[in-house]
Amino acid sequence: MSLKGKISLLMLFFSLAVSAGSPAGILETVKYPCSTSEGPSERKMLVYLPGDYYETQRNYPVLYLIHGARGTETAWVKNGDLLPSLDSLVAGGKAEEMIVVMPNMNHYEDDKDFADSRNKAALESFFEVKGGVEKAFVSDVVDFVDERYRTVRAKRGRAIAGLSVGALQSIWISAHNPDTFDYVGLFSPLSRPFFCSGRDSDFYRGLPRLHKAQFADPPALYWIMIGRWDIFRNHMEDYASYLDERSYPYELLLTGGGHGWRNWKPYCILFMERLWK
Repeated sequence: MSLKGKISLLMLFFSLAVSAGSPAGILETVKYPCSTSEGPSERKMLVYLPGDYYETQRNYPVLYLIHGARGTETAWVKNGDLLPSLDSLVAGGKAEEMIVVMPNMNHYEDDKDFADSRNKAALESFFEVKGGVEKAFVSDVVDFVDERYRTVRAKRGRAIAGLSVGALQSIWISAHNPDTFDYVGLFSPLSRPFFCSGRDSDFYRGLPRLHKAQFADPPALYWIMIGRWDIFRNHMEDYASYLDERSYPYELLLTGGGHGWRNWKPYCILFMERLWK
């Protein structure tokens, strides 16, 4: 990262640290029906609402924020410090008020895992990307949120972002649903699964065809962020070359650091600053 970029990030973190009197957002834990299960299982999601949500009649845009391997719906709150960061951004006029939805995107076979939101080992997550949770994302998660909360029910009012495997899921979910998300944030992305099998594995096929539809009316922002020493940097560079060959519009931010929260926290902050502008 350039010196100017480092200074900008330091100034951003300083502004968050000194911000006072921020209206605290509301965090809700919500259970929703899971159509990828054989039985009546429910998944969990965390939903961040603006502090005055229940005092207004306003419709809010929604950021769908996805965890990575070893994570659950709590990852962005526990590890990513999402609540104080977003409260401070909004209070300082750096970001628009929004709803943030953090669903559990792990693939489970056991009802107890659904109920407990079991953390998976990294290798288990990487090699159990099966397509079912992703295929049902709009019907299970987006439609549920639109019915339960006052949202902007249009492409311009929806963003999707994720880290690592969550970025992989964000690439493909947004590509399968070109009229749903106007903002796509990819933090340390993997563009293709290492291994995918099962009845829903076709979800991870045909990306050039899907992208042709998605970029016919391109997202307002398609932003890739990654560190110079990230384990997926070469993988990301191949993906960026693929986008370049087709002249698809995207932005790339290459920073220092590697594959960890030290990068993902500021990436998410920078992404949220750009939403709904």
